[in-house]
Amino acid sequence: MKDINFEKIGKKLRETRISKGLTQEYIAEKADVNTSHISNIENNRVKISLQTLVHVCNAMDITVDYILADEYKLSSSKPDALDHELLHQLQTCSPDTKECVLDIIKVLQKHS
Repeated sequence: MKDINFEKIGKKLRETRISKGLTQEYIAEKADVNTSHISNIENNRVKISLQTLVHVCNAMDITVDYILADEYKLSSSKPDALDHELLHQLQTCSPDTKECVLDIIKVLQKHS
């Protein structure tokens, strides 16, 4: 059995936080932990608890399975964590934004 890669989880949390323009202070406040704890998680000095992971993901408006996607395997016939995260993010978009996203996907598929 493979151990959970907390280093990779911390890196993905940091990358996601930065890409959303959020500070460690903001995440810490929303997750009810110290800012230093968020830093320690992102830098693999501590292992994130399930409770904190859920709070951090809620603060960043992402799904836990998106962060944990590399930790489990699904059969190829089922949607993966990235599919779920895309759907989750699309739910918050306006109809016009959804149309733009669809157009972008179609263009990208032509060039793949």
